[in-house]
Amino acid sequence: MRVSLRSRLDRRGERREARDERPSGCPSSIAALLFIVLASCPSASLPAQNSAATDADTQQALARAEASIKAGKNDDAIQILKPLTLQKAEARGVEALLGKAFYQDKDFEGAIPHLELAVKQAPGDAESAQLLGLSYSLLGRSSEAIAFLEKVQGSVPHPDPSGFYVLGVNYLQSRQFDKARVAFARMFSVSPASAQAYLVLGQMMMHQNLEDQAGPELKQAVALDPRIPMAHFLLGEAYLFRSRVQDAIDEFKAELECNPISWLAYWRLGDSYSRLERWDDAERALKQAIWLDQTFTGPYLLLGKVELKKGDAALASGFLERTIKMDPNNFSAHYLLGTAYQQMGRSQDAEREFETSRRLHPEKGG
Repeated sequence: MRVSLRSRLDRRGERREARDERPSGCPSSIAALLFIVLASCPSASLPAQNSAATDADTQQALARAEASIKAGKNDDAIQILKPLTLQKAEARGVEALLGKAFYQDKDFEGAIPHLELAVKQAPGDAESAQLLGLSYSLLGRSSEAIAFLEKVQGSVPHPDPSGFYVLGVNYLQSRQFDKARVAFARMFSVSPASAQAYLVLGQMMMHQNLEDQAGPELKQAVALDPRIPMAHFLLGEAYLFRSRVQDAIDEFKAELECNPISWLAYWRLGDSYSRLERWDDAERALKQAIWLDQTFTGPYLLLGKVELKKGDAALASGFLERTIKMDPNNFSAHYLLGTAYQQMGRSQDAEREFETSRRLHPEKGG
């Protein structure tokens, strides 16, 4: 196992050491050959000064590596730790530190073998188990991530809420929705069987682009508590995603019955009406959204579109200018404002806005 371990380390080392540490006058092919030869030799055949180190030297090296990791110098830590893996009796903690250094360097593939060894060597090492689970998760290997994340969350008296979030997301990705609900419920300190738990699950599913699967969970939240805030809103969002616009309108209206000052519901209601070309209804809902919250650009942008459709370019320009004042890099607002100026006969201003839109989003091609 020591041979294969060194081979894994040297795959990364070849890239840096062949460039930075190659002896003067030594061709790169020879340096690469040295890596192969050294990797194929058992540690007992290495010179005595490389195959053994005093306990004091080892502890000093571990301390220097840990200090390097804390300082964000992960490559330095890796170079310090690599020789320690060649010892006949590898010191405790070497693999854990190597895994942590690779992880913090965002080399998750490189981190995994070291973290796996660290967990085998010290089953109670919660940090290595967590980093291993996170590495699997960040590589999209949800089923492998779950076992380690579950172990960590269940082994500490006061689990970190972010750990439940990562665990819940991995459950979602592996389609274990009931377990995801329990994880998110613990994250937000609500009962897993409550309407709130189903609502949170539905929200998290939509974050993960699982809109179709979110519908039943949100309906369960409403069944448990018909007036729970945001459940109808999220159902409306899910319906809009599936282009079921009238169903979305019904849900946004239901949300407003529960919460008449939900500017988000008015905004999306106006959006839904505009998709059906019900311009007057859209205008009314969007203005209601603005009256409730004047700091969000969404209703202003949509009102600009609506007023253009209604033939009032001057009114549209006012809403769009307000949008750009709050969000100067909104390419859609610049394009629509250019259209409004064009309809108003302000050709120079129109061309300026069209050019800004192209610059901000060149793939749209103007």
